[in-house]
Amino acid sequence: MVGLVVVSHSGTAAEGIVEVAAEMGGDTVLVAAGGDGHGGIGTDPDAISDALADADDGDGVVVLVDLGSAVMNAEVAIEMHDGDAVIADAPVLEGAVNAAVAATDPNATLESVVEQAEAAADLSKL
Repeated sequence: MVGLVVVSHSGTAAEGIVEVAAEMGGDTVLVAAGGDGHGGIGTDPDAISDALADADDGDGVVVLVDLGSAVMNAEVAIEMHDGDAVIADAPVLEGAVNAAVAATDPNATLESVVEQAEAAADLSKL
């Protein structure tokens, strides 16, 4: 099954997003990677790398990020990762929910989960 990693500058935010997405994601593996590794605001490539390993069962990992520097650190972690992983260009919460639902499909692929995460950018809230 395709796994998901949520990268946020806030550990609390990453955990909260994972909590919300897990409500819709069934058995989807969702892992939070938030904060700078010292309890502060920021992102940590080593923590993201660990999250990728935890989320990857061989079918790949979709990474959702909150802000620009999270992209940079996620890219570093992906380069260190032995498996397949890709960053979705998606809103982090809505994308995580869409991706979690998409990953429950037994025929889900890395590409199909990314597609559904990125489709969240077009969702209207009103």
